[in-house]
Amino acid sequence: MQLIWTFLTLLGAVAGKEVCFPRLGCFTDDSPWAGIVERPLKILPWAPKDVNTRFLMYTNENQNNFQELIADPETIAASNFRTDRKTRFITHGFVDKGEESWLANMCKNLFKVESVNCICVDWKKGALTGYTQASQNIRIVGAEMAYFVEVLQSAFGYSPSDVHIIGHSLGAHASGEAGRRFNGTIGRITGLDPAEPCFEGTPELVRLDPSDAMFVDVIHTDAAPVVPNMGLGMSQTAGHLDFYPNGGKEMPGCQKNALSQIVDIDGIWEGTRDFVACNHLRSYKYYSDSILNPNGFAGFACASYNVFVANKCFPCPKEGCPQMGHYADRFPGKTNEVGRQLYLNTGDVSNFARWRYKVTVTLSGKKVRGHVLVSLFGNKGNSKQYEIFKGSLEPTYTHSNEFDSDVDVGDLQMVKFVWYNNIINPTLPRVGASKIVVERNDGKVFNFCSQETVREDVLLTLTPC
Repeated sequence: MQLIWTFLTLLGAVAGKEVCFPRLGCFTDDSPWAGIVERPLKILPWAPKDVNTRFLMYTNENQNNFQELIADPETIAASNFRTDRKTRFITHGFVDKGEESWLANMCKNLFKVESVNCICVDWKKGALTGYTQASQNIRIVGAEMAYFVEVLQSAFGYSPSDVHIIGHSLGAHASGEAGRRFNGTIGRITGLDPAEPCFEGTPELVRLDPSDAMFVDVIHTDAAPVVPNMGLGMSQTAGHLDFYPNGGKEMPGCQKNALSQIVDIDGIWEGTRDFVACNHLRSYKYYSDSILNPNGFAGFACASYNVFVANKCFPCPKEGCPQMGHYADRFPGKTNEVGRQLYLNTGDVSNFARWRYKVTVTLSGKKVRGHVLVSLFGNKGNSKQYEIFKGSLEPTYTHSNEFDSDVDVGDLQMVKFVWYNNIINPTLPRVGASKIVVERNDGKVFNFCSQETVREDVLLTLTPC
């Protein structure tokens, strides 16, 4: 290993030690930017003209066709940019481009809920190269974004606190570089599965970290180790709030067979991308869905995902649960600490939002073996049937379970109970639920009662008590 390290270091020694560019300043290949265990090759970023960072702006007035901006006051003044609204930059990662549909679609979702300057940052020329080089090129991308914000501030009096940078993969670390150059005064940075190779375990100077903005939130969707699992995203915390949906490693819906994955509804290119990096791409899909679901991605503070799935982290505390994605900044204690780990489950296809409920059933009737299922009915909608318990169904016994509904039912109005065991029993046993208690993640509790019992596969309706 020592021999390999020495060889790699000598191989990179031919690169220059520093390179400087107008507007952006100087870049060095000194440690920790290069020559460390996580990034042994001493490589400098490309020149700005070769990375070719572009700013493609959509607004509520031009939702379908971008205006290409440069960091020039006259160009910005002549565009649809407005200083009375927030500016959200969205930047892609490795072998991606700013004109990819997911960035523009995220802007379109934003326009449904707010008036905003939505700027897609394209650096495809710097991203379509070897990964190690691209991981250095993001320093230029971050510097270009910071310079753009600097022009907004100096020419228009625009506050950096009104800037939100959303970065996927390598773009998350480019966002961190932009924030670092503003000494953490950028309003918010969202890291969408920040890239692991060349960044995991590195000093904060190199990667996204909580000091890069006033608020940093991170979504981890591909956090398994790059060796041997080919996980592309960081597992370590990198923000004030770090969300690990579905445990952060394997996302529901990413285990389809190769053919169904490639022949995707969004076309061959999108399907191929999903096949290669489905978990990694889920992060921006979750964020995009979260824009339209303000309370559909509640993250629960927990010691681990295993503890979460063991139903040990419900309900939310009195201050509520942070929402993964767009509305994470609404959480009142969002910056009280750093590296707060939060867990939740999502659906396997869009719409990915889920609403978690805890249901406690007290049984009545005969003693039999079987399964108990409950469905919820509220003022916003009705849920499917979810299994609460299977085993010995004994009267007066109480059983609890938590599940993630694909419907926000709102305030509960009634519940329906059903049991089954698929065993022929000539005595035709009857089982019921004398009481069912439903708790939402906000801690609100609804009680329902019944004195009836029913035969197998017959619905029993319980009303408030």
